[in-house]
Parts: sequence; structure tokens; C-alpha cells
Amino acid sequence: MDQNLQILGVYLREALPSAILKITLDHEQLTLFSKPKEIYGLLSFLRDDSKCLFKVLIDICGVDYPEKNKRFEVVYHLLSLRLNQRIRVKVELAENGIIPSISEIFSAANWYERETWDLYGIMFSGHPDLRRLLTDYGFDGHPLRKDFPLTGYVEVRYDEEQKRVVYEPVKLSQAYRNFDFLSPWEGTEYTLPLDKNSENSSKSNK
Repeated sequence: MDQNLQILGVYLREALPSAILKITLDHEQLTLFSKPKEIYGLLSFLRDDSKCLFKVLIDICGVDYPEKNKRFEVVYHLLSLRLNQRIRVKVELAENGIIPSISEIFSAANWYERETWDLYGIMFSGHPDLRRLLTDYGFDGHPLRKDFPLTGYVEVRYDEEQKRVVYEPVKLSQAYRNFDFLSPWEGTEYTLPLDKNSENSSKSNK
């Protein structure tokens, strides 16, 4: 399998020198690194070329690296049933960068790109209907970005008086608790509530 992928990698580099920045082979899977403006032509070639025939788009996902200048990666996973091979294509993108939609090449990309936009805020130019897919239409932010707070900004509940769902700022109230930090092997100097064994042992000691 590795030999076949290596041959495919050499073929793709020779066929598309301007579209492919780098090729790696890890875990028996070929990974191509491309430019945003070249992704449409590259994926069209991978789908239609007789030595590729990657006609199944398995997934599109985003990856967030806040410490990098090009913060995001858009990752495409393709499958060739005819050749029994898989391939991965990665594109690095700046935070405000835009990448062409491939929904005209793979119809499944429509919802995958909407999901990536919804969760990461990555823009796909030329998408026929780029709107939120998993979060509410009025949702603030993109929840899979590393700088998005784990608690979110609002909490949702059903209000019986208003008979509708309401959104409120997140409130994380917690009762004060006093910890003695004693060793669990030495035991505590007080009796825990509803601990009958402790009560019986204290009576027997008396």
C-alpha cells in the first residue's frame, strides 16, 4: 500500500506542481498540502483523473492553531472505491482568510462547509447557502475555536411563565465549601452527615 501511495504522490507532484506545496505519507495515508486558491482545481483533478478517481468526499473539517500566523487548517478526506485508496488534503488559512467552496464538485460538501463555518468561522466563497447548521441562528461566536469559553456566553432554559425558550447570561454560582485537606488515611475529626458507621464507631469507643 505504501508503495502505491508513493507512486501516486510522485504522479500528483508532477501533474500539479503549482497546486501542491508538500506531500507526506503517514499511517498509510497520503497527505497533500495545497493553497486556498488551488483547492478547487486540485480536488477536481483528484475526482476525475483516471489514476486517482477519489469520487467520495468523506469529510471536511477545521483545525484551530491560535499560535500560528495561519491559524486554521481546512482538511479534506477523500476515498477512491475503484482504487481502494484514501487521501487527505490540507489547506492552511489565516483567521480572516477565505477558501473556495467545492460544493459544485462534491454535493456532500454543502453541509460539511456549513458545519465548518458554524463551528470555526471559516468562510467558503461561492457556497450556495452558507449559514449555521448545528447552533442556533442567533448564536454568538464559533464554539470549536480554542479561544471560545467552555461555558459559552448564554444558557438556555424553558420559561414556564413565558411559555418559550429564553436565553440568559451564564451564571456559575457555587456554594462555599470548607475543605480541611486532611489525609484520607488518617481520617477526619468530624462525622459526615448520614454516616451511620462513623456514629456507631464513635459510640463504641466511648
